[in-house]
Amino acid sequence: MNATPLKSVKLFVAAAALVCAGQVLAQSSTTSPAKKELITKLLTMQQAGIETLARTVLQAPVGQLMQGASSAVRQMPAEKREAAAKAIEADVKKFVDDNGPFIRDRAVKLAPSTVGAILDERFSEDELRQLLAWLESPTSKKFNQVSNDMQKALTDKLLAEIGPTLDTRFSTLQQSVAKTLGVSVPPAGAASGAKPAAAKK
Repeated sequence: MNATPLKSVKLFVAAAALVCAGQVLAQSSTTSPAKKELITKLLTMQQAGIETLARTVLQAPVGQLMQGASSAVRQMPAEKREAAAKAIEADVKKFVDDNGPFIRDRAVKLAPSTVGAILDERFSEDELRQLLAWLESPTSKKFNQVSNDMQKALTDKLLAEIGPTLDTRFSTLQQSVAKTLGVSVPPAGAASGAKPAAAKK
């Protein structure tokens, strides 16, 4: 999954819960046309961040489902695993294809009455102009261009540092959960291509 772009975080963290919950806030009827225009421009500039948020809302439960399904498939008879995995993958792909555009469009539609309302309430017209000037400045654009490189550098270094330790600890957790469930999983450190142990009957 792609991480939320750094440029979107400050503007949308406060509004994320509202968008996800579908709560609606109305912009003040006293907002000047000039201020409304500034807010609309800001929302347009940040649409990529809004769409990323929508994808995250969809991907989080799908990711959890796939993790559970993967564990369940490993406990199936070997001759049934491939067909089951392909069927699940097809169902998940169809779900994402069917619901992705709906959630994205809904998030974009809700943005003016949630994110826009917060911008209207907490920023003056002059502050919005300053914010737009910053976002459109060469320095801001340069920062946004390197933000993915910065995130990747940190992610790569973090995984290199904690990857082996985390893998071992996660394998221990899997073994503990499997023991509670009365099923078997590949032992910690097993090769990814190793044949999983058969489920206990």
